[in-house]
Amino acid sequence: MKKILLAVVFGVFATASMAQYDENALAVLDAMSAKYKKIPAYSANITSSLINETEGLNEKFSGKIAVKGEMYKLELEEQLVINNGTTVWTYLPDVNEVNIDNYNPEDDEMSPSKIYDAYKNGYKYVLLGEQNVNGVLCSEIDLIPNDRDAQFFKIKLFIAKSDNSLKSWTMFDKSGNKYKYSIKDFKQLNNAKDSDFTFNAADFPGVDIIDLR
Repeated sequence: MKKILLAVVFGVFATASMAQYDENALAVLDAMSAKYKKIPAYSANITSSLINETEGLNEKFSGKIAVKGEMYKLELEEQLVINNGTTVWTYLPDVNEVNIDNYNPEDDEMSPSKIYDAYKNGYKYVLLGEQNVNGVLCSEIDLIPNDRDAQFFKIKLFIAKSDNSLKSWTMFDKSGNKYKYSIKDFKQLNNAKDSDFTFNAADFPGVDIIDLR
């Protein structure tokens, strides 16, 4: 029994060590990051799911995302989120209301503009193997935060082996929730303007503006 317990303990420490120094995972992550850094701006269709198996929860949302540098626009059925790197607008169409707040990078660590570089700061990483994701062979990589108090205790990435593109990622929190995001119809945007990432109240007649700054 002691031998089995010791084997489990050593296995856990071996996995932690791999997650911190896995050069194979780092090579895949660096290739993915380099790919997106070369693209000035892009758009894609995105599907998100909130899953909690214990509570029988499985909610799905779909929408569109556009990203340029640190800026992004996320269009979902129930809300529109625009971030220009300084200000964040969250528009709720059902009540025709927009909330305006200052952008705090520390509060938005897993934003669409940062997911490709998240591994570079405060994470261990491990290459688990290969998985087929919607017909695409992907490398499966887990990111584990160094901060044990982090909101998400694990982030799982699936990166296409053929072109180093990120196909999906799932974030796991301590309450049992899993937030899964999948990307399709990726397109490079050659004429994206900074003004595309600003909320224009004139486009939403009668909008109720709540400034939280």
